Amino acid sequence: MKKLHSISRLLTVPNRSFFLFGPRGVGKSTWLDHALLNAQRFDLLKTDLQVRLSAHPEELESLIGNNPPEWIWIDEVQKVPRLLDEVHRLMEERHLKFALSGSSARKLKREGANLLAGRALTKNMEQFSYGELGHQYNLGRAIQYGLLPLVHLYPEDAAETLQTYVHTYIKEEIKEEGVVRKLDPFLRFLEVAGKLNGQQINASNISRDAMISRSNVDNYFGILSDTLLGHFLSSYRPNLKVREVTHSKFYWFDPGVARAASNLVYEPMDEIWAGTALETIFFHELRVYNEYSKKHRGLFFYRTTQGSEIDFIIELTKQKINKPAEIICIEVKYSKKWKSEWFKPILSLQGRKGINIIKAYGVYMGKEILTYHDLQVLPILTFLEKLFKGHIF
Repeated sequence: MKKLHSISRLLTVPNRSFFLFGPRGVGKSTWLDHALLNAQRFDLLKTDLQVRLSAHPEELESLIGNNPPEWIWIDEVQKVPRLLDEVHRLMEERHLKFALSGSSARKLKREGANLLAGRALTKNMEQFSYGELGHQYNLGRAIQYGLLPLVHLYPEDAAETLQTYVHTYIKEEIKEEGVVRKLDPFLRFLEVAGKLNGQQINASNISRDAMISRSNVDNYFGILSDTLLGHFLSSYRPNLKVREVTHSKFYWFDPGVARAASNLVYEPMDEIWAGTALETIFFHELRVYNEYSKKHRGLFFYRTTQGSEIDFIIELTKQKINKPAEIICIEVKYSKKWKSEWFKPILSLQGRKGINIIKAYGVYMGKEILTYHDLQVLPILTFLEKLFKGHIF
């Protein structure tokens, strides 16, 4: 079995100081440990160091010394937000390069920390992707348990690892950081939000089901988003038509973590959940490729009040005066057989004014490459291979 550090990650080291954010357990520290050889590391999870630098941030310079290596790495930087003022000074006066890693910038922003005013790039790392695993990518296991590194490396312990992951998140990110005033309402929200993975957000229904206030629904989703445990997928509105549904969908960053948050990780997985998990993985792969390729295209879904839906839309160019928007449409199905009617939402969008569909794909669990209405249907692994080779967008 390969070790974590032997799996090549898509992220590359910038040529100047940077923040590296990402959910816990996605391999940030392992990557930095091997990408920044001989870096001087300050781990703020060490209580004595955290207390010392919290009280006296200026001591960082003496700890670095007079002959520092190329990189200074501060791990879990959100533990001591005040330290960033000293980092800023050392970058300016001594031209030192810093790698600043942590689970999110939420605490830094909340406490008004110095985010270095653009002097440091911001990079994100997520769990494994197809572009990193290649032939090691196990789609069935990814749908059931997700793509966290420890889940990939120790599949026999997947359920227990995921359950522990959620408990650790609650303890370290929520309870110890004092993110919420009361923990019980947040725990009820987590279970409901996990079960609603990949669905449009109806705050009133969530408020009722979780027995929390309407305002807390927005606050709690903000916490999940800020700690990078989930991502919103907005409805595509090129012309801002009132008749179009505008509620965003919320996808957890990993389907296995969503199952654990729902307290379903030890339960059999039904087909409906598997379908949502497949969409979650697909959205993850689109986001990873979009960021690491530096394409930065808009990602959306499309749904009207009549109920027709396109799972994913990639906006290549925005609509301009006398020039339509250019988009790619993708329909994803957890099925080994493709039905031609699944292309109806895409076909209905083809004639819409102001939109030019450049490409359209059906993606499914089957093994054959098919064509319907001049639209291509690809097995999901075939699609992902083309995606990371740059053949989709």
